[in-house]
Amino acid sequence: MIFRGWQKISLNEWPGKVCSVVWVSGCNFCCPFCYNPDLVLRPEKLPKFLEEEVLMYLSKNKNLIDGVAITGGEPLIQKKEDLVAFIKKIKKLGLQFAVETNGTNPEMIEFLIKNKLVDYIAMDIKAPLLQEKYNQLTGVKVDLKKIKKSIKIIIDSSINSEFRTTVVPGLLKEDDILEIVKEVRKGQSYFLQKFQPKETVGIIPETKAYSAEWFKNLEKRIQKKINIKLRT
Repeated sequence: MIFRGWQKISLNEWPGKVCSVVWVSGCNFCCPFCYNPDLVLRPEKLPKFLEEEVLMYLSKNKNLIDGVAITGGEPLIQKKEDLVAFIKKIKKLGLQFAVETNGTNPEMIEFLIKNKLVDYIAMDIKAPLLQEKYNQLTGVKVDLKKIKKSIKIIIDSSINSEFRTTVVPGLLKEDDILEIVKEVRKGQSYFLQKFQPKETVGIIPETKAYSAEWFKNLEKRIQKKINIKLRT
């Protein structure tokens, strides 16, 4: 596999784990608020990291690292055989593996879980599961049946997991988050991520960022329904 981003050590990507993070290019969404525009639109402008380079580093430092997280872009639109082969090499080193996904490939999520190829799954929930809203937040027409199926697969499995939503002022309101909670309330945890104003894939409304007090009040409303955390 070829990666277009690599953070050798991260303490934030995978709760409770020290991991190495690799980014793949390409995505089947075009979220206007995405702040990885080069990964989605112009991957050739980014540095290239070969699989062999990553594996060599991991082999030398496996005693310092718990696992590897793959993100993007969207990892689960990569060629299945390439992704599986990479994961097996990671496992051979004695390391764990995490996937961050938008949930559009429930079949692959199920395959990874059933074959014990993944130890942690983080699924992005972009918006309430309403067709017009989800299309708006992803920039494409989304098959919501697949999103719902992915949520169910993750919840019904014993896999360590999280659901997460990036809260973009002007695009998501408090009521939207409460609707999402209804879908993921049986999950293990739900992270709210503050939107960080940067160069984005599309144009987003110029709206003042939600305050710390706003997030605190929302957390109080949700806490009884699911284990909620704020990731800045």
